[in-house]
Amino acid sequence: MTLWKEKSPLILASTSATRLQLLIAAGLPVKAVTVDLDERALEFSLQSKLADPRTIALELAKAKAETVAMRYADCWVLAADQTLALGNIQFHKPIGIHQAAEHLRMLSGQTHHLNSAVCLYRDGVCRFEHVETAMMKMRSFGEAFVADYLDAAGDAVTRSVGAYQMEGLGVHLFERIEGDHATILGLPILPLLAFLRSAGALES
Repeated sequence: MTLWKEKSPLILASTSATRLQLLIAAGLPVKAVTVDLDERALEFSLQSKLADPRTIALELAKAKAETVAMRYADCWVLAADQTLALGNIQFHKPIGIHQAAEHLRMLSGQTHHLNSAVCLYRDGVCRFEHVETAMMKMRSFGEAFVADYLDAAGDAVTRSVGAYQMEGLGVHLFERIEGDHATILGLPILPLLAFLRSAGALES
């Protein structure tokens, strides 16, 4: 028995294991596919034109969904993306451990905004888009902790903006968090499920 009412599985335009597991845990049949897109180049291009990190997150998600939707026109195609902003400073995934350390020093003791965007395509058209923001207050920490954290977390810190994964060792960085847990993990799943129910793709 399944709540999914479509013949084809949901297509996830992402290789994110965390997003995949969130969808599987919700009982959705999912096929994850890679996206043939230079995401970093696109993000830099968008930042040169747009100031709002929420809009940038949404445009990144839409670009990924649109790219994959061309190959799966008769399926629901889902993409998501995140941006991190500390005031007017926008962060990218760190390139290497040294840049990860630099980012952590900047974020230490500060409250940053983590914006998670989701986009759904069907029949070549964007049917749903949504952005949610979480407020993330990092505790203050010194150089010794940064070194120990990076040593323990390893290369995983380069795979997420902010140099952390909340489902892992990144939880040790924080003092207070305001926001939905799934949003922090990179997929605002409650509004996504609500839309899929309204569209008839999920049992309501």
